[in-house]
Amino acid sequence: MNDYDKNLDKNKANYVPLTPISFIERTKDIYPNYEAIVYKKRSYTWKQVYDRCIKFASALEKHGIKLGDTVSIMAPNIPELFEAHYSVPMTGAVLNAINTRLDSKTVGYILKHADAKALIVDRQFHGVVKKALESFGKKILIIDIVDQQADLKDSEKIGEFEYESFLEQGNASYVWKRPKDEWQSISLNYTSGTTGNPKGVVYHHRGSYLMSTGSAAAWNMPNRLNFLYTVPMFHCNGWCYPWTLAMLHARVICIRNINAKEIFDLIEEHKVTHFGGAPIILNMLASAPKEEQKPPKHKVYVLTAAAPPPSIIFKKMKNLGFEVMHVYGLTETYGHILQCAWNKEWDDLNEDEKADISARQGVRYPNLEDVDVMDPESMKSVPRDGKTIGEIMIRGNVVMKGYFKDKEATEKAMKGGWFHSGDLAVMHPDNYVQILDRAKDIIISGGENISTVEVESVIFKHPSVLECAIVPTPDEKWGGTPKAYVTLKEGKSATEVEIIEFCKSHLARFKAPKAVEFGPLPKTSTGKVQKFKLREQEWQGKERRVN
Repeated sequence: MNDYDKNLDKNKANYVPLTPISFIERTKDIYPNYEAIVYKKRSYTWKQVYDRCIKFASALEKHGIKLGDTVSIMAPNIPELFEAHYSVPMTGAVLNAINTRLDSKTVGYILKHADAKALIVDRQFHGVVKKALESFGKKILIIDIVDQQADLKDSEKIGEFEYESFLEQGNASYVWKRPKDEWQSISLNYTSGTTGNPKGVVYHHRGSYLMSTGSAAAWNMPNRLNFLYTVPMFHCNGWCYPWTLAMLHARVICIRNINAKEIFDLIEEHKVTHFGGAPIILNMLASAPKEEQKPPKHKVYVLTAAAPPPSIIFKKMKNLGFEVMHVYGLTETYGHILQCAWNKEWDDLNEDEKADISARQGVRYPNLEDVDVMDPESMKSVPRDGKTIGEIMIRGNVVMKGYFKDKEATEKAMKGGWFHSGDLAVMHPDNYVQILDRAKDIIISGGENISTVEVESVIFKHPSVLECAIVPTPDEKWGGTPKAYVTLKEGKSATEVEIIEFCKSHLARFKAPKAVEFGPLPKTSTGKVQKFKLREQEWQGKERRVN
């Protein structure tokens, strides 16, 4: 023992477990009258939001909710979902925000797997929830949210209480419960479940705190920004921004239904400075009819994540006046942990070159200890040559605790002391990571690797293309060859031959799709194309499969 270990122990004065819940307490003390949440005609100050959370937490506890219980909520981006990010963990319980686009079977599975003790639900989703509860097998506390902006034509009352009346049962002087340990669970988020049942990803207070602060630093977010909440709050807890925004005493503008016109209108009305979304959101804005587009008269910063976006989207958004930064993350990492941090050395590049660089995933966030591209078998780093493919490996305090009730999957995901992302990438000489594909999406054709992302990026540059996806299709000679699924812009046309020849003029000929099918693409609620559905369609009835 050295002298720095003597008489220098942790105590209540010098060590307090980190929790993002503390952010809202600080903000209500310093900026009580600052506007916090705006939603249509509703508006709350930070003092009002804090008081509402305290009372709701107190009411939950009165109804038996305690440390370690799961409280589920199914709602769009409305004030009640934002408040749940504070009120639920204030009791020591764990927040489980459920994807509003899930079917009743999956919702039922989540409620049962999470052993939910209470469910807060927007009445628009009562039909799905009512059916889901049939398989749940036991009675739980249900609290209805009645939002006048909701589609209530087929709704019915299923809860014992309505949100506002339930809140009023709470004690305004309730003292919220700080975690005794930073490792204490704060939220439970389920993956998309593209194969089998979704996995429950468990976050802790420490990781949520570090993600909240790290995000602010990485994106250079100022105090008192105007944030449009386009990212679903059920997705990685809205990338953990409900906590970040309280820390920055920001102004949060809620939007229930995502469409280009309303986004442009809200940006103009509320002087929005920041918002985030999947590439599909950016593409929707860039492809909106001219009469709906309102290029901002002030600086608007955009964060985009999900599937690797084609570089053309960055160019289109810049032309509209938006400054976009690409980030990368997973549900298992509390959201984004890589950013395409800009270097001034790139300022003199042409616009196409800048767009290509912007599409890279980049370097680690300041709150992440380590990221590497490694051979998953040898667990050794691949050469930093921008060519050698490996798997993105991650470790740090913003990696999940593990998969809920799934020890085997947890151990597999963290084998070798790294979290295995399942994403294939290269590492450039400047230490910037660039994703090539999900491991399951890479196409092996005649022994050659074909990145679906690379092919999609080329197709996106075709002036008639709105969306596209590349999947392998069976080939007796090559094993698998690329097939393109394409959605065209309204009023535009293109033929299969035209798309294929366009690809051949920009790619090695073997990478060009051998077939093209036109039509809408299946997507998740966060805008990710569900390639597994397209793969299943291509390989149905085949004895062997590629990827």
